Amino acid sequence: MSTGREHDVALLGATGFVGRLVARHLAEHAPAGTRVALAGRSADRLAEVRDALPPSAHDWPLVVADSRDDAALARLAASARVVVTTVGPYARHGLPLVKACARAGTHYADLTGEAPFVRAAADRFDATARATGARVVHACGYDSVPSDLGVLLLHRHAAADGAGPLRDVRLLARARGGVSGGTVDSVLGIVEQAARSSAVRRLLADPYALSPDRRAEPPTVQPPDVQPVRVLRDGRWTAPFPMASFNTRVVRRSNALQGWAYGRDLRYAEAMGVGRGVRGGVAALGVTAGLGVAAAALAVPPVRALVRRARPAGAGPDEATRATGWFRMDLAARTEDGRHYRAVVAGDGDPGYAATAVMLGEAALALALDEHRLPDRAGSLTPAAGLGDVLVERLRAAGQTYDAASR
Repeated sequence: MSTGREHDVALLGATGFVGRLVARHLAEHAPAGTRVALAGRSADRLAEVRDALPPSAHDWPLVVADSRDDAALARLAASARVVVTTVGPYARHGLPLVKACARAGTHYADLTGEAPFVRAAADRFDATARATGARVVHACGYDSVPSDLGVLLLHRHAAADGAGPLRDVRLLARARGGVSGGTVDSVLGIVEQAARSSAVRRLLADPYALSPDRRAEPPTVQPPDVQPVRVLRDGRWTAPFPMASFNTRVVRRSNALQGWAYGRDLRYAEAMGVGRGVRGGVAALGVTAGLGVAAAALAVPPVRALVRRARPAGAGPDEATRATGWFRMDLAARTEDGRHYRAVVAGDGDPGYAATAVMLGEAALALALDEHRLPDRAGSLTPAAGLGDVLVERLRAAGQTYDAASR
């Protein structure tokens, strides 16, 4: 990969809601001398974003580039060591940039939670990226950094103890935060793809849909994405976790990209904690029923059109909501020899926005500044396989919790 680039990091989508948060994180946390460029469709709006950042960012260059302009994206990719993008839905806007970065040997990171997009990007551009040395790292936000790095930490501890491969891993997620119109757009986009294509429906139903080599995967029966309502020993009720269908496939891709280092027979599932006692039980049943009703309703085109019109226009939660948000994921693992491990991944700030901005910002800095310490891989990657322990270290230093131990 060429180091003679004009920019260390180029942020595409800097004028969007999450893009502004990522820009602020970079302005406040990138080491002095890091060359950051803000990219987007409007020079005036980019200048407005830059002017609102700390003084350290006031000399950052502005690059006009549209996600639909292949020539502009090629120039952007050629100018930077790393391009990070917050422009979604990625199935609609993302593939041209992945192509540009793969061809230019430029590292890339995004925030996608869209399995069909990740599959398409890998199928079309993985070989090109491996040939040029580009690391194309998907899902560098709340989708799916906490779960992906949490399982990596469990593997590291079990391997250090000689405890054998991981066999069963369960994640329990809890969080408080808001929702944006961009998130709604991504969900609607996946539903619409599934409605049009039986191939997309099969992909979404396949627990190994993101595997780099589907035929090489073991015949291990994976837990269902929609985990049943149940009550834990501590009295906490669980419900299905809406992000499980994507996160679990990212974790399984990470396992395969690392030669199934976690274990050939790894079984992995995610659920959401919703409270204790009678109220917790009612909430768990309500969440389960609500997800079922929402899935059935969104399958109807007029309902999707209504939801699209009513969505919050791309804006995200206000500053107070972002500041008071939080997330915590508790992971429990059993190895093949019967030993047990636990991990905790947690952080302050709205998980989909404030915390995600930290995750993507630190992923960008890891790709730009820590290349010599990253796993020796290129191509279509995951956070664990592409950034690994380096991203864990950076996120710990940024105030998030990534801990694992035996139990």
